[in-house]
Parts: sequence; C-alpha cells; structure tokens
Amino acid sequence: MSVPVAFNDIGKPAKDLLSKDYPVGGVKLEVKTTAPNGVTFKVNGQRDNKTGIIVGDLETKYADKPKGITFTEAWTTSNHLNGKIELENNLAKGLKVELLTSLLPSVNEKGAKINATYKQPNVHTVATLDVFKTNFTVNSVVGRQGFLAGGEVSYNVLDGKISRYNAAFGYSAGEYAVAVHATNNLSTYSASYYHRVNSDLEASGKASLDANGSSAVALEVGAKLKLDASAFVKGKISNSGVLGVAYTQALRPGVKVNLGASIDTSRLNENAHKLGLSITLEN
Repeated sequence: MSVPVAFNDIGKPAKDLLSKDYPVGGVKLEVKTTAPNGVTFKVNGQRDNKTGIIVGDLETKYADKPKGITFTEAWTTSNHLNGKIELENNLAKGLKVELLTSLLPSVNEKGAKINATYKQPNVHTVATLDVFKTNFTVNSVVGRQGFLAGGEVSYNVLDGKISRYNAAFGYSAGEYAVAVHATNNLSTYSASYYHRVNSDLEASGKASLDANGSSAVALEVGAKLKLDASAFVKGKISNSGVLGVAYTQALRPGVKVNLGASIDTSRLNENAHKLGLSITLEN
C-alpha cells in the first residue's frame, strides 16, 4: 500500500503542465551549487520587464539525512530573513515536523509557523499552526487503488470559528489523472485532467467556475512535446484568447535555458503580450 499525495498535490500533473516552464514577464537567473560537505547554495535573481525592478535571494541548506535533520535559511534583497528547521522520522515513523520563521527588520514584522506532516499507507495528513496569526489549518487525504479524497479546514483560534474549508477528489492511473476541487468555502469549482499520450507527448486541460462571480466557465488546455533528450516545447491556450508558448533546452549538464511568451490573441495590435527568459546553472 502506498502513501497518497498531499492535499495540495491532488491534480498536480495537470497544474504543472499548464503553469510550469512559462517564464513570462521577466528575466530570471538561478544558480545552484553544492559544497563538498553537503551544504547547498541557491541564488535567485529576477528582473520585471515592466517595472525594471530586480529582486533576488540567497538560500543555504544543510541536510543530515541519517539523522533526518535539515536546516535552511534565506536572505532576500528586501532584507527579509527566512529560516526553516525540518525533523523527519525523529519523533515517530512517518512524522515530519517543520519550524518556519520569517523576519523583516525594517518594519519589525515577524512570523512563525509549525507544520506537522504524517504519512502512513493510504493516509497523508498535514497540520499547520500560524503562531502569531493564531490560525490552525489541517488537511488530510485518503487514497486507495488510485482514488483520492481530501479535505482542508482552517480555524481561527482568536475568533473561535472556521475561516476556510476546501475539498478535493481525484483518480490517478499509470498514464492519466483526473481531479475535482471545491475551494473558497466550496464556492469555486474546478476540474482537471492529465494524459500521457506517449513517451514524448503529454496533454492537460482545466475548467473552473466561480459560483459567486461570473457564471462563465474558464477553460484552459495545453500540451508538452519532448523534442529529444535535452529539449521540449509547451503550449497552452485559454478561452479568453491568451496563448502561451515555451521552449526549454538543456545546453549541457547543469545548464538549462527556458524561453516563454504570452500572447493575447484578442489584442494582437496592442501592447498586451509578454516575453520571458530563465537560465538555470547547477553543478
């Protein structure tokens, strides 16, 4: 018996195909290196094409896998300090505990969260406590023979009432997956599918409806085609007429370039289109 995916990962294959690898609206550089002692460093930098603003962060991570301990810290260009401590299988088998902290000294803003993830055959549960905002959130997924059913509830401790609840259902087989979500207190509905047509071609689609807003259904379909072992192209289009295209090429081991474009086909003569570039370097 296997452990089902987390609640937020129900429908993930369809979501990834329609959203990942589209670096539109800016230029991004990511550099990853690993020291001989196992410490990993990651530097991210991104420039917004519209505003020209450049943001970035530096992250260091050390993992002691035999002891199940991981330390991560990050420092952003906005002087935001983030830290994370992970303990996996230390307190109990299948239990992972995380402490996440954040500090913005310029405005004396601080935050802390405690996450607990418990995995067992057919069950995957995640609980989160926001220490300063006193919000407690728990979600759980049960799975059997490819079928998934999950729910999420958020409770505000100070107000003494439930602030959010969501539900999701899915089915995953070897070559395809389908999922249905009901979010925003069961007022927004979406259905998605993913299909691996063959070893080179993948397809996906998603339909969503906001019961509190427009009665129109938003539809988006996309596909990914593997050109060879080092390159692939992706494309998607929505019923609003926005076309997305992307090309990813591994120039050599550790060097990847990703180009993306978003084209509003209903406003071809206007300045409503976006281009983007992402470069990843990894040793």
